[in-house]
Amino acid sequence: MNKLTPKAAFRKLAAIYDKMVARYDEVAQPIGMSCEGCTDNCCLSFFQHHTYVEWAYMWEGLNKLPADRLETIREKAREYVDQAQAALARGERPHLMCPLNIDEKQGVCGLYEHRLMICRMHGVPNMLIRNTGQEIRFPGCYRCQELTEGMDPVPTVDRTPLYRDLVMLEMQFVGKNLRMLPKVDHTIAEMIVLGPPRLK
Repeated sequence: MNKLTPKAAFRKLAAIYDKMVARYDEVAQPIGMSCEGCTDNCCLSFFQHHTYVEWAYMWEGLNKLPADRLETIREKAREYVDQAQAALARGERPHLMCPLNIDEKQGVCGLYEHRLMICRMHGVPNMLIRNTGQEIRFPGCYRCQELTEGMDPVPTVDRTPLYRDLVMLEMQFVGKNLRMLPKVDHTIAEMIVLGPPRLK
């Protein structure tokens, strides 16, 4: 399998992201799902991300920001990591604002075009079939669950083919070193603090 250049990999990733958004919209529309006026904020959720290609793509976006804006995000990311580690040490799940958020009331992402997969798919009902055949289902956020109560069947995004595409792209992006590199299991804040991923 030929290793992709970052430019080619990012182009393919953007296409996968477009498919994710389309699937999300296909499910959100019949449910009547909208984030407008929501009292919760997904940007407070503790998400961990798992691919080098998304990590690198995020940094492609970060590197386009003005230097002072990037430094502000770095500082917020360092604070997030410290507070998250303290919460985990207490046995608590962190509930902290993502360092990319630029409007805490509205949940506005400061890197919207480069936001990661989970940020794009969270909210609506979705499911994933693992290689073992195990089916994992997520009922959606609290607002979505209220909207789908009594609905049968509940519209659901099947993330399985999208994940397969992402895994294939990860292999093409990282290349032969993939098995030797540490597993990615980082929050966005950690990916910011660590800097762009090292692939060697």
